[in-house]
Amino acid sequence: MMTETPPQKVLLLTGASRGIGHATVKRFSAEGWRVLTCSRQPFDPRCPWPGGEDNHIQLDLADPKKTIDAIAVIKSKLAGRLDALVNNAGISPKGEGGKRLNTLETDLRTWGHVFHVNFFSSVILARGLKDELVAAKGSVVNVTSIAGVRVHPFAGAAYATSKAALAALTREMAHDFGPYGVRVNAIAPGEVETAILSPGTDKIVEKLPMQRLGQPEEVAAAIFFLCSGDASYISGAEIEVNGAQHV
Repeated sequence: MMTETPPQKVLLLTGASRGIGHATVKRFSAEGWRVLTCSRQPFDPRCPWPGGEDNHIQLDLADPKKTIDAIAVIKSKLAGRLDALVNNAGISPKGEGGKRLNTLETDLRTWGHVFHVNFFSSVILARGLKDELVAAKGSVVNVTSIAGVRVHPFAGAAYATSKAALAALTREMAHDFGPYGVRVNAIAPGEVETAILSPGTDKIVEKLPMQRLGQPEEVAAAIFFLCSGDASYISGAEIEVNGAQHV
């Protein structure tokens, strides 16, 4: 008696072009998943994963109308099911000379720009792809930040509050999507060795209990775990991936 081969699992990832996103694509690809990527940049042929160009959607998440319109494009690339949605895209604008933008200096347009990318896009994509997530009994992972729970020396006020809002959204979504068999969790990275790091990060690292930067691959491993069957009863959680920086 022949057994039916299960369908290839599918991930949709925002913010795939560098750092944590790049490492996440490589981890899921290595595990045999098909990976769809969204970013405002066109696909870079140097990206080392198979079929990447065909599975890339060029999309500026700062524009809510374009994000809503992209749902139809994404659906056309799915066979009616989506096993995982990872909302990883995030921006943290700086002032002149890389200065941290605080609540007194951040203009309203910047607040809106940051929240559209870091927060509202996660709602739009999850809600727009609900049927596909339900069909696969899939998983959503929102990438928050340690800056969402404490004032950070480099992350700006708009970035920090958008990540705090995303943590609250994770709980709300876990509550709403749970009855449909879809799990929703968050991971909160600390100081991870990516291009987004600011000068002076070494001073923070000296005070960390583990006394080193995290690697993008370590964050990608936590994301993969939450999307795997090993995390089948975990929902509504925010996992700290920061070498005990939060203690």
